[in-house]
Amino acid sequence: MALVGTLLCHVRCVLPPSCKHEDARSMATEAAEAPEHRTVYLNKEQPANKCVSNAITTAKYSVFSFLPKFLFEQFRRYSNIFFLFIALLQQIPDVSPTGKYTTLTPLVCILTISAVKEFIEDWKRHRADDEVNNRQVEVLDEHNWRWKRWAEVGVGDFCKIRSDHYFPADLMLLSSSEPQGLCYIETANLDGETNLKIRQSLPATARLLDTRDLDQLSARVDCEPPSRVLYEFVGTLKETGKSEVALGPNQLLLRGAKLKNTTWVFGAVVYTGHETKLMKNSSPAPLKRSTVDQRTNTQILFLFGLLVVLCVISAVASEFWTVRHQATDWYLGLDEMSTVNFGYNLLTFIILYNNLIPISLQVTVEIARFIQALYINMDHEMYYEPTDTPAMARTSNLNEELGQVKYVLTDKTGTLTQNVMEFKKCTIAGTKYSSAEELDAALKDRDPSLQSGDVIQDFLLMVAVCHTVIPEEQERASGKVVYHAASPDERALVEGASRLGYTFTTRTPQTLSVDVHGQLLQIEVLNVLEFTSTRKRMSVIIRQPNGRIQLMCKGADTVIYERLGDPRYKDETLSHLAEFASEGLRTLCLAVADIGDQEYTEWMETYHKASTAIQCREEKIEDAARLIETNLVLLGATAIEDKLQDQVPETIESLLAADIHVWVLTGDKQETAINIGHSSRLLHSKMPLLLLNEDGLDRTRAVVTERLNEMREHREEAGQVALIIDGRTLQYALTHELRAEFMELCLGCRSVICCRVSPGQKAEITELVTQQTKAVTLAIGDGANDVAMIQAAHVGVGIAGVEGLQAAHASDYAIGQFRFLARLLLVHGAWNYSRLTNVILYSFYKNICLYVVELWYAIYSGWSGQVVFERWTIAAYNLLFTSVPPLIMGFIDRSCSAETRMKYPQLYKTSQQGQLFSVQVFWLWIINALVHSVMLFWLSFGAMEQDVAWSSGRNAGYLMLGNMVYTYVVVTVSLKAGLEMKAWTCLTHLAIWGSIVVWFVFLFVYAQLPLADDILGLHTMIFSSPVFWFGLLLVPTVTILPDVLFKSVVNTVSTSLTDKVRESEINSKDPAVLLAGDGKQKLTETARLLRNVKNVFRRTTTRVDLEVELSHGYAFSQEEGGAVAQAAIIRAYDTTRPKPTGM
Repeated sequence: MALVGTLLCHVRCVLPPSCKHEDARSMATEAAEAPEHRTVYLNKEQPANKCVSNAITTAKYSVFSFLPKFLFEQFRRYSNIFFLFIALLQQIPDVSPTGKYTTLTPLVCILTISAVKEFIEDWKRHRADDEVNNRQVEVLDEHNWRWKRWAEVGVGDFCKIRSDHYFPADLMLLSSSEPQGLCYIETANLDGETNLKIRQSLPATARLLDTRDLDQLSARVDCEPPSRVLYEFVGTLKETGKSEVALGPNQLLLRGAKLKNTTWVFGAVVYTGHETKLMKNSSPAPLKRSTVDQRTNTQILFLFGLLVVLCVISAVASEFWTVRHQATDWYLGLDEMSTVNFGYNLLTFIILYNNLIPISLQVTVEIARFIQALYINMDHEMYYEPTDTPAMARTSNLNEELGQVKYVLTDKTGTLTQNVMEFKKCTIAGTKYSSAEELDAALKDRDPSLQSGDVIQDFLLMVAVCHTVIPEEQERASGKVVYHAASPDERALVEGASRLGYTFTTRTPQTLSVDVHGQLLQIEVLNVLEFTSTRKRMSVIIRQPNGRIQLMCKGADTVIYERLGDPRYKDETLSHLAEFASEGLRTLCLAVADIGDQEYTEWMETYHKASTAIQCREEKIEDAARLIETNLVLLGATAIEDKLQDQVPETIESLLAADIHVWVLTGDKQETAINIGHSSRLLHSKMPLLLLNEDGLDRTRAVVTERLNEMREHREEAGQVALIIDGRTLQYALTHELRAEFMELCLGCRSVICCRVSPGQKAEITELVTQQTKAVTLAIGDGANDVAMIQAAHVGVGIAGVEGLQAAHASDYAIGQFRFLARLLLVHGAWNYSRLTNVILYSFYKNICLYVVELWYAIYSGWSGQVVFERWTIAAYNLLFTSVPPLIMGFIDRSCSAETRMKYPQLYKTSQQGQLFSVQVFWLWIINALVHSVMLFWLSFGAMEQDVAWSSGRNAGYLMLGNMVYTYVVVTVSLKAGLEMKAWTCLTHLAIWGSIVVWFVFLFVYAQLPLADDILGLHTMIFSSPVFWFGLLLVPTVTILPDVLFKSVVNTVSTSLTDKVRESEINSKDPAVLLAGDGKQKLTETARLLRNVKNVFRRTTTRVDLEVELSHGYAFSQEEGGAVAQAAIIRAYDTTRPKPTGM
């Protein structure tokens, strides 16, 4: 048994990483079942039906799934189910008092209009997918390179990818233009990391440098089946007549990544289409529903319950009436109907009262949403000219959701930033230089006798030498040099030095050359001590042209300062570092040390032993580095700007002012994320940072519990704290037993930044925020790694443009820049919410006003189900006479101008808090409609109580009463629409008065048609009656007057902030006066809280030096543990030699 246990332990140790993480699979199962694998043949036909197409789709529907999916989505709405039920009931003979098709016809129209809208929106998604599928790539076909569409690429194909192009599928790297099969790839679109990653082909395939070599390759690739784990890959390559060689993640080029700093690569396709790792991390487009839709659905259920109660009461009343009148009113034949009367009457009343739930609501809302989406698409203020990218509403079903957002979860790389770094400022010998021009002037004007002049030269020379950058001369005539680097920080520094006259020109395995104002310096590179997140520094040891050996070291201020042997410039530099950090700049300290020949020889022996050690090699190398990195002389520090997109700080300030919480979820490093937090004004210098960097579940649980208890004791103060957590700790915090406490801690903080998070973790956090808060969440990103997060949020926004098309295609709304998010929410979101809620409330109101009249009339019609209106005028009520006012509400009405809403984000809180559409508001409208229906019927009934409408004493039938009531209802609901609208325009007047005129014209024309046999000639009777015209003035006025008085009193006694601002706009006054008091009070309260907050959260779980580094802006991006060590990369390059062409 002991031997078996030892063997099993050994087997587990040699398993690849992907196997070690399979928690659910036991060792016994692994031994019993051979894992499935994929075989890819190179230069040979693949087995039929083994692989999927490389075409991808992110659309919701296909040709075959459109109808079932669409019907499922439509009949999730209870109103549509109800109307289908009514339409079926109407087909029963002798049951419907309104005809067979008065419900079915509008229902079919509504579904048709909705289907057309869904088709148009999904067609746009298919067009976006076609743009991706139709991209071109070079594929080896019959011994020649031919351009093919991405969709035509198949497993086993050889592809040639050029620099700055995306990989069309998951490829096995065969060879490249760089030495030893190296290439650089950018994975910001996958994981959000800004640094480039290095991939290296196998030595066996690195020799394949032209088309003939690829044609002669005969091999087979055996690899794992398609998997969603991004950076794990296991396989083997078996060339004919040769032994197998192992393949790993360093040979896999993922779809969605981009080739950088490499002229070309050859790759063999392994996974295609929806089997690529990128698409495995995506999920089908979800069917999202807005909060307003869900709330309306719930209220429809209650309204349906009310309808059933009214129908039962009416059917029971009919039974009582029948029993009471059966003997006396024998001529009605009541005794013959007694056995079936209740059931038939119940169905009759259900059909009669069904319009309490407005069938026109859905089509009105859909049209309003569609036009709102057009407004978004055509908004010139959200058009990004550099990339010709307008805003695009990919779905209109969530327009009003934009007005209720409480949490914004955003990616960093490419969303907040431009992925461009620039050497912005520096401090040299205690002197701060705020621009390159200022430093250049200091170089030209310096006094050679001053020591600081030599320090400036040493500083710039170090910037041009201490790095792992590879130069490439693009134009020999002009001498233009392009720099390739895995670290964007190093590239920015080298480019900055070049602009100042210190141009790094060539690199060979042993030397590098720097052109210093026309003088070429050749410097020998002796050693490179690489950067790691533990060391937080990198060093090079060089031999100057004069033979002097010098160590150059750059890194975090904490690690540099503890190795200084000279105290000069320390305090001044620290002060400048803090200043740079407050501006969100990324800082590095630079220091040098001279090394004697004897000292270097002795150290080199120690370093060689450490680098060849069998055990604990990394620790011994670090110990050796510590021996030489001592007695440093501080030169100064650099400050790099990770350039933000335009107006990102102002946008985040506006979102925070609108009481929207902003969380940053990024795959980048913690230091980088915090720097961006400061530069974007999400964080500020006085804001305490709650750092969670723990190694295990138990430690994470203890820290989260401790911080949570502190927050509960000082909840108000905790609201001004920012929580920063790394991906490793987040993995423990999101476990089932700890996630509730962790989310409570996060939700109690003002801002949250999650670093080094995976795409799955982004989606999980988004879902947790949605579940825990029950608030509306919005996720915004630009890369494929953001797709899962975008789909998990209530609203997904994609940044469209040069990068991140995958996120834009999977989003609900696409914009060109992050700054447009403020206008999308504060203007369009608030407007759409106000408009849609008014449309919904008004639609219920106008239907109840008319159709509840049938209930009051039933009291006088023996509860027989007789309609008081002509049947086709009932159907035309929503179609002709009251359809335009809610549409005008839906896409024209507004409370404040766009400029005012952008200037005063506080106005967003009204829609965010759902004040305009709550249960109370909904039922107040219902009660208001019931009261109006009572007044409209009983006032009209009172006028016609004696059934005399003319001075001649002639009388009229029930349709005379019905059409009088109908007219007064149309006038009243039209006036009510005007009362509820906040922006009166010519279209508003046209909608209100036009609706009334259309009814009169319709009555005049329709009553003369043979089709209207029930009301033929009725127009003459109505228009000649003085009672009708007197009632036209009296009844609507008396009905609407209480609403006018109520609104006047409310606006006088408790005017809302939005109404106050609207009145200021009308009176041409500055709304700032109204908002100044609230803002000042809030600012004072914030200041009071900040005075106390640092005392509450003073204890920290992280090292003190980490806090110091973060406060001084330290950040450095470079891949760790890559395919090839940085020292080995620079030894492999000789930029004086030409590169292979790959032809």
